[in-house]
Formats: sequence, C-alpha cells, structure tokens
Amino acid sequence: MFQRTTRKVSLTAEGLAFLSDAQQIQALTHRALDRFAHPQDQPFVPFSLGSVFHLHLLWLAPALRRLREELPSLHPMLQVAGGPYLQQLLEEGSLEGVLGFALPARRKSGISFQEVRRAPMVCLLPEGHPLAGRESLSLEDLSGQRLVLFDPSKPIPITTGAMSQMLGARTPAELYFAQSPEAMAALVQAGYGAGFLPDVFPPWGCGCARVPLRGMEPASLGLYYRARQASAPLKALLRILRECDSRPKPRETMGKHRDI
Repeated sequence: MFQRTTRKVSLTAEGLAFLSDAQQIQALTHRALDRFAHPQDQPFVPFSLGSVFHLHLLWLAPALRRLREELPSLHPMLQVAGGPYLQQLLEEGSLEGVLGFALPARRKSGISFQEVRRAPMVCLLPEGHPLAGRESLSLEDLSGQRLVLFDPSKPIPITTGAMSQMLGARTPAELYFAQSPEAMAALVQAGYGAGFLPDVFPPWGCGCARVPLRGMEPASLGLYYRARQASAPLKALLRILRECDSRPKPRETMGKHRDI
C-alpha cells in the first residue's frame, strides 16, 4: 500500500487503487460519529451516485436542487471513477445510479437507463482558429488538422466508421489522446489540435470554440440504475429528471447495455 523512503512516504499502485474506497470509508465513519455525537439531530439518508467524468455531474445539479427541496434529509454522495468499477458498485448495490452515455448493448445486466439530455457531437477548436466561426463542420472540413481524441478505453459513443474517418491517413504524431473532457479542452486550447466529443460542457463554456459536427448523431447522456431495487429517493430523482426535460419524452430502456 505504501512505499517508504528516508525522505517520504508515497502510495503504491495498489494504494492508489484503494484510495477512493478509503476516502468513502473515512467519510462514512465521520458521519457515523457525528450522528452519535448529536442524537437529537434529524437523521439523514445516504444517496450515492457515480460518474465516469466530473463534468457530467453538473447536469444533475438542477434535479438535485429539487430533490433537496423534496427530501431535505437526503445526503448525496457523488463519486467519480472508472466505468467498470462504477458498474460493479452499481450491480452490488453500493451506488444508486451512475451517470454516463448510452452505449451499444453488449450483455444483459439488469440495468436500466434514463436519459438526462441529448449531447450533440461538437468539434473543439482554439478561440481564433480559422474554422471556429463556422456554424457547423464536417469531418472533411478538418482534413489536415491534428486531432485530440478520447482514449479508446473511455466509454464515448463515437461509431467505428466515424472514428476510422477521423484517423484517416494521419500519422501517430498527428494524434493526441485525452483521458477526460477537461484534458481534451486543455490540449485544444494549447493548440495541439481539434477535439471531438459530445458537448458535455456546462453552458458557461470550456474556453474553446464549440462547433457542431454535421452528420453525427447526438449522444444520450443519462442515469444507469437498478430498476427492480430502485429506492424511493432514486424514483423521486428519475421523476424529477423526466419533469425537468422539456424535449420529447426521453428513451428509457432496460436489459441489454454495454458496460458503463
């Protein structure tokens, strides 16, 4: 767990993998101690949600605000981690829901999906780039541009055909890979290339020009959950998400989903 030298103590790879669990254990311990220290206080109800990306959680904020008004004793716990780990926690019942993209079915898991919003595919460009003022772009418009793409292991709904067209005849030196939307935005702002992703950034922006991509389907961002074991707070959150959505009724599916 720890690597010790005469000058410092640092975490090993195994220690870093355990760090998120340890932080949750510590938070729960402090809450338990506070509960016994103040027995007259109103009891609270833990409500754990997960997300692969930090930015996704911002889209839950309006619904969580209404949920707080309806259930003031609710204590949300928001966790960001890798998709396979979050899926395991969801299936075990340690998480109420996981925010992520709807992905093609791969195996039956008993997990349902409630759409939160449709995220159009956009191209990120540095402010002042010659193409940044366009109303929309096609993949052909970006031929010759260096690209900043998500790491292939990340669960991003980009079709194989579109990815092949993006890669084209580009050399490895013309491609950069990012682990998160924030990392992609940083590389784009620094001028390393044009980025491709669903527009998951909040309305106040990301420091880059966001130009819609023609010919690419929007991505569905939503909440994975266990329908048969859904708690009362989760049912309330799902109802609020439906009520908050002024677009046509979002898709809700159950059964076959790719890993989160």
